[in-house]
Amino acid sequence: MNAIHLVLQGKGGVGKSLVAALLAQYLSPDKAAADALLCADTDPVNDTFARYAAFGAQRIKILNADKNIDARAFDALIETVLAHEGNCVIDNGASTFIPLSAYLRENSVVELLQESGKKVYIHTVLTGGQAMDDTLMGLNALLSTQAAPVVVWENEFFGEVTRDGKRFTDSKLYEKNKGRIAGIVTLHKRNQDTFGKDMELLVSNKLTFDEAMTSQVFSLMPRQRLKIIQKSVFDQLGAMAL
Repeated sequence: MNAIHLVLQGKGGVGKSLVAALLAQYLSPDKAAADALLCADTDPVNDTFARYAAFGAQRIKILNADKNIDARAFDALIETVLAHEGNCVIDNGASTFIPLSAYLRENSVVELLQESGKKVYIHTVLTGGQAMDDTLMGLNALLSTQAAPVVVWENEFFGEVTRDGKRFTDSKLYEKNKGRIAGIVTLHKRNQDTFGKDMELLVSNKLTFDEAMTSQVFSLMPRQRLKIIQKSVFDQLGAMAL
């Protein structure tokens, strides 16, 4: 109940905000946990996470008057996180990946949080298809520069996350860093006409799984399919004991 979850990846459009939304739901199974959960969105371009009404995510203004990123704006966020009693989920945009990663490294932020009694996890996305190389580069950069354990999310929306038929766990990158990998969550590619459409509606309407169960957007069978997806993700997260 006192962990910081940072969602970081340098490639845009791979599902970072979806990961943040799934994490926020997993970490708030009841009202008490939801009230204690601090959510923040540092993306100055696409503040998707902040548009989920259920999470009440704070929009962190990190652009100065000249529309340039002001790294000092992260100071207030870290101080807020340190003062908060409870879990935190922080979503970060592709445009701020390098500035925030550098800020965390230069200021030894992960070490500061850990010394203050916080657990810190970095969540990053690997995706199949043409963006796989870019997401692997982002993961490698995080493993090389950050001291926190990393949770890898394999997003199969664009295809299986494989290279020459081998999964990430068969790669040299994994073998070299497996002691740093806290776990792997796979967002399985399912039938796009049913499961895929249901998830598109869920995300586009910025709804949680719980909200979908009472929303007029979904009928009986779409709700059943969303329950299957929720169970798959939550069971994988539960196995990590985050």
